Amino acid sequence: MPDDLSSSVIERFQKKVYCHYRNHGRILPWRLTEDPYRILVSEIMLQQTQVERVCPKYALFLSSFPNFETLAHAKLQRVLEVWQGLGYNRRALALKKIAELTVQKFKRMLPSDYATLVSLPGVGPATARAIRAFAFNMPEVFIETNIRTVFIHVFFADSQEIKDTEIYPLVEQTLDRSNPRTWYYALMDYGVLLKKKYKNPSRRSAHSRKQAAFKGSNREVRGRIISLITANPGITEAEMMCRLDSDPARISLNLAKLEREGFFKRMHNEFIVD
Repeated sequence: MPDDLSSSVIERFQKKVYCHYRNHGRILPWRLTEDPYRILVSEIMLQQTQVERVCPKYALFLSSFPNFETLAHAKLQRVLEVWQGLGYNRRALALKKIAELTVQKFKRMLPSDYATLVSLPGVGPATARAIRAFAFNMPEVFIETNIRTVFIHVFFADSQEIKDTEIYPLVEQTLDRSNPRTWYYALMDYGVLLKKKYKNPSRRSAHSRKQAAFKGSNREVRGRIISLITANPGITEAEMMCRLDSDPARISLNLAKLEREGFFKRMHNEFIVD
């Protein structure tokens, strides 16, 4: 691991990252706002999902649910319809629950303190810190895939199996505390450049994992079940078995789990999104 960085090293690093951002920074819709609701939506959508897939869904979601109140009072069926195609439907459910909590407990204002944010559905430590940085411009320290790429490429050129615990001190040392929001935008965009120019440096991370194939996965079965029930309120388990090309036992297990998670209710053997 590199020693503590000198002020000159930090200055050169920041200058290089900001130079790329000034000349090639991406214009993304969630970067054009400081509204905590809109930034929350973007952060939840961007979990495990590429920017190119998120952009059109982000616009559609905000046009359908422009604020916490409209999302809190929306029917879950409608929320899932709008979310359709983005995957990881738990995130849609989490967003709706966050909206309900924000309206009921926080006077329609997303809390800015870390402890409250990390306690919200679907918000882990990294997402909570990202929200604090982007929505409230607070000098939080966090890592995501593009940030990890930058630090591995620049500071761990000859290393393998680099742990995030080795990277965090460097993220903290180099953080532009006067404007963390813009700094993290610049870091992420520099990471995108590095992935294009070099064999993805983040593969040298100890945390690098190849995502399992979607086709035939349990995630695919869950998504198809939710799509069927959303599009066909009142569908029965027997009808679902006929329409899904999957093991009946697997379908039954996922139905039970999804019901426990709150996606729908079973009424007289019919499934309805509440």
